[in-house]
Amino acid sequence: MSNGRRPLVAGNWKMHGNLQRAAELATAVSRGALPETVDVVVCPPLCHLGAVAGAISATRLQLGAQDVAPWVEDGAYTGEVSSPMLKDAGCGYAIVGHSERRGLLAENDATVAQKFMAAQAGGITPILCVGETLAEREAGKSLDVVGAQLQAVIDAAGISAFTNAVLAYEPVWAIGTGRTAAAGDAQEVHQHLRCLAGESDATIAGSLRILYGGSVKPGNAAELFAQADIDGGLIGGAALQADDFLAIVQAAANT
Repeated sequence: MSNGRRPLVAGNWKMHGNLQRAAELATAVSRGALPETVDVVVCPPLCHLGAVAGAISATRLQLGAQDVAPWVEDGAYTGEVSSPMLKDAGCGYAIVGHSERRGLLAENDATVAQKFMAAQAGGITPILCVGETLAEREAGKSLDVVGAQLQAVIDAAGISAFTNAVLAYEPVWAIGTGRTAAAGDAQEVHQHLRCLAGESDATIAGSLRILYGGSVKPGNAAELFAQADIDGGLIGGAALQADDFLAIVQAAANT
């Protein structure tokens, strides 16, 4: 990309498939044409991390987790998995603040900020998700909502933490619905987020990678990734098909 930021494409497999399917999908992606100019991450369900780590060993694919505990230390946190544990499993990234966790599991900005900091403390790069609902968008509150979600983490972790973080804008109304923000509308939000980070540190904001997530497909990826402040994608449904995911990765390399 001409802005100097290295593009990143991350596939969020969500709660899909079984162990065999996860290994097969990881193998298919790893054997595809993976441009050296793009960072490519796959984020399988927690119980499939081991199988996927084995399938992508010695390839350019990187492993990510779909969530992380808000605590770094060991303890009586039944059901949680800490960032050091994820690191041991081979993860370099972890998604935090995904809209499905905010909406379905009532994670608030404070919890998301804790997870963001816990990921970094364990050596994991967080992919921080922000996004507005359809009602918030129709009320003209998109920029206010995503700005507040980002600012909560800046206030808790400090802007310097974003030297080792990725931001992802995922409009809730476009996730899994087939609806996609127009490229110009997505760019407006990405630019707003970069400007907000720039109020704390312009240099960090300029190097911060901001991904778009919301029904990205091979057919719309190039237009989205051509926008000045869109540095790749957080891919849901299309990440479950190796050919589609690889086409999106190639689109990131070509812009």
